[in-house]
Amino acid sequence: MFNPLRRNRNIGTKKQGHGQANKLTIPRSPDLKGFYERLGNYTKHEVAINGNELLFVVEETRSDSQHACSIEDITTLIEHITPEDCKGLKFIILRQPKRKENILSPVWGRLMYSYEFEKNYGPAIILEAADYTKPLKWARSLALNDQKEINRLKEDGHPFVDDGRSLTAELTPEHVRNTQLYRSLPHEIGHYVHYLTVVERPGNEDEGYDAWDQRWGLYRSIPASEREEFAHRYATQLKNKLTEMQIIPFTTKIRESHSDTENP
Repeated sequence: MFNPLRRNRNIGTKKQGHGQANKLTIPRSPDLKGFYERLGNYTKHEVAINGNELLFVVEETRSDSQHACSIEDITTLIEHITPEDCKGLKFIILRQPKRKENILSPVWGRLMYSYEFEKNYGPAIILEAADYTKPLKWARSLALNDQKEINRLKEDGHPFVDDGRSLTAELTPEHVRNTQLYRSLPHEIGHYVHYLTVVERPGNEDEGYDAWDQRWGLYRSIPASEREEFAHRYATQLKNKLTEMQIIPFTTKIRESHSDTENP
């Protein structure tokens, strides 16, 4: 017999749907922009590097965050990279990630093959501001690739401490700069070089779109592990070369004159 006083055992549980409406997710934009294309207040800086015109976009940071690399830092590094490896690169975005993005999609940097900025499209490298109030945490039980990344971070200077439950490092602008400038930026350029090698460089002006699209499909079919290995190898070789030439490390560059424009 039905008893209205009897409590449904599913009340308040996932089976009933409890909590399914408040899952932590990155909101979608109605204009179809990716979350990394939605910027707050920013300034624009046009810089010519080795014959390539780059637009730097610097988003305003929160009080707990900071961009570890200056425009001059990035410019100095790119000046010592083969110009052909950066040909066609259009934007360098210094971005302030939202708090949800820091939780759900944390990265030092990312390459976007087509980035929309003020109705213009082109390849972009994004370097994200770090939140210095939150430590960097890794589980003690690590897969092989994660162990390699921990070793790279230690080489960057991050002082990991084993507290018995996790590996923790307090973030500092100096160590984040080491990671982003000497490793993340070359790593993303490595991805871009891989893309150029497979997709853009084999093409010619007389070919149709289908030929380009076929090469793009071929590039996208390369396993992510192989693409990561290519980028890691490029970044490591570049870092070793510039270190041997005594170009890196270098102290933070002081900002000079740029053509600056603020967003409306």
